[in-house]
Order: sequence, then C-alpha cells, then structure tokens
Amino acid sequence: MAAALGAFAVLPGLAIGSFLNVVAARLPERRSIVHPGSACRACATPIAWYDNVPLVGYLVLRGRCRSCGTSISPIYPAVELATAALLAGCVVAFGVSLHAAAAAVFCASLVVVTATDLTHRIVPNRVVLPAAAVVLALMTAADRSPEWAIAGVGAATFMLVVALAYPGGMGMGDVKLALLMGVALGRAVVVAIPLGMLAALVPAIVLFARHGSGARKMAIPFAPFLAVGSVVALFAGDVLIRAYTSLM
Repeated sequence: MAAALGAFAVLPGLAIGSFLNVVAARLPERRSIVHPGSACRACATPIAWYDNVPLVGYLVLRGRCRSCGTSISPIYPAVELATAALLAGCVVAFGVSLHAAAAAVFCASLVVVTATDLTHRIVPNRVVLPAAAVVLALMTAADRSPEWAIAGVGAATFMLVVALAYPGGMGMGDVKLALLMGVALGRAVVVAIPLGMLAALVPAIVLFARHGSGARKMAIPFAPFLAVGSVVALFAGDVLIRAYTSLM
C-alpha cells in the first residue's frame, strides 16, 4: 500500500519540482514567481507548454533551448527528479499523515535551498523561515511535544556559534536552515548536522589538494551538504541513533 502511494506521488512530485525550479530561479533575483510565464534565460523566448512538461521537455530538447540552442542547466531536471523522489519517499515512510506533510514541506524547502545556494550562494529567508513555521506547526500538531521547538533552537544556536567562530565557512543563512532542520527532525538533527559537515569535507579536501593554501579563499556552498545530512536523518535518523546508542 505504501509503495503504491509513493508511486502515485511521483507525477505530482515532478510537477511540484517544476514549480520549485521557478522559485529557485526567480526568488534570489526578487522576481515574481507567478508572472510572466517561463522563458529561455538566454533569448527570452517563451517556453511552449509542450516543452515545459517536467523532465520530458528537457529530454526531448536534449537539454537545449528550442529557439536559440543554448544549453539548459542540468539543475532543472535534477530539481524535478529530486522533488519527485523525496515526496514519494515521504509518503512511503510516513503514510498519509501530518508527519508526511511536514516532511514534504521540509524536503521541498531543501530542494529550493540547495538550488539557490549552488547557483546564487543564497539561502533565502523567504523559503526557510516560512517553511520552519509551517513544519513546526505540523510536527507539533502530529506529536504534541516541545522536542521540535527545542531541537530547532538548539540546532540554530549551535550553527550560530560555528558561524561566529568561522565566519568564512558559513553564513547566517545556514543558521536559519539549521532552525528548519531542527523543527523538522527533532532529536535526529544531531545526525543531520555532523553528516552535512562530514560531506562538506570531501570537496574541501579536493580543493586543498589542488590549490593548497589558496583553497582557503574559495567558498563552498554549505547548504547542499546540510540538505544531504537532513535527508539521511529524515528517513534513517532514528535507526542511526539507536544503532549508535546500542554500541555505547
């Protein structure tokens, strides 16, 4: 039953992912996400509806604008695929529930934040803060516990201390993202943040290997790594916590 619900969520997930592409592309530039319709960023030609079908349009066009032939960023189909997979995963893991709704809002926010941080080095307040409020309300309604609020404040405080100690490594956007992570994950946020930091070490090591001390001046978008840690914690955080505590 859960698998069937997950499969049913894939097509709506692709459609939502298409909308999230619009949000990620326009919000950092303070443009309306409603008007005008989608257009090529190179030649400004409006995109026909049949070329705007999620994922299918990209494949049919082979990743290029029909009018001018300019390459379309692979981030667009990646956002659509990631959104569909994550929303289907939320339904499979949590069923049709308030927890699933909160997880879906959380995952959609992570997708947008990842895209904006990769392309604009921005973690938009207009995504993270409203999402944190909605997720906190849904999680508290699903489980009347102070865990979600406490985890949100604790995660944000921890990241604030790290940001103040190492301002070149992360910014206040990451602190606000940690707030969202805490209210969505509860105690499992203690899994998400370390995993995100460990994942971020990989490109950091590669940069140091290639550029030596000059790598210190090269900024790495941190939000995508926090998003990876968050997804792992969302679906497997409790299992990992139990496994760790059983070893103690």
